[in-house]
Amino acid sequence: MRSTKSVDTVPERTGVAQESAAAPEKATDGGPGRRDAEATKAAILRAARYLLARHAHGDITLKAVAERAGVSPPLIMKYFGNKETLFAHVMSFAQDAAALLDAPLADLGSHMVRHVLVSQTEQGADPLLRIVFAPLHGGQGDTLRANFRTQVVDRLVRRLDGPDAALRAELAVGMLLGLGVMFGIARGEELRATPLDLVVERYGPAVQASLTP
Repeated sequence: MRSTKSVDTVPERTGVAQESAAAPEKATDGGPGRRDAEATKAAILRAARYLLARHAHGDITLKAVAERAGVSPPLIMKYFGNKETLFAHVMSFAQDAAALLDAPLADLGSHMVRHVLVSQTEQGADPLLRIVFAPLHGGQGDTLRANFRTQVVDRLVRRLDGPDAALRAELAVGMLLGLGVMFGIARGEELRATPLDLVVERYGPAVQASLTP
């Protein structure tokens, strides 16, 4: 019998790919060089993002983030100083938006669809989906919404030509959020069982229709 606990459970069927978010991030406390430090910080951010999508901001502890990332709480403090600084990074969409929008406008719909799916299946984190959980976070949710508006939607609006650019941007981003919810939370069986390229082929043009009508 299939579990109904959303993204924490391992799917019975695999299609686009099996989501990697169910396993804790692994990073070591030591190791020479900038690469190890950057990898560790990335693991901490992924762990914090994972928890933010499942728990209220006030209920998340540095200990929980550390356990999820496979590091010690003092290491989080070394890199980020405190919980608020860490989650200020997590609540920013700037880096995710840069990758999401990194394609020519004519190819952007398919690129964004592929990026959402690859982010979930290979990196264990959706680039946009944490906005869905803004109501959990009280005042921090307002920060999340403001960042989402300015860093994702408004940035996409500036890429678009023609009338109703703001509306078309919101519709396109809404389709990406729907895709992320169906894949990662509702765990749609057919979606997860379908090859990634076929999903992009079918869904990309629908997103593109709002970008270049």
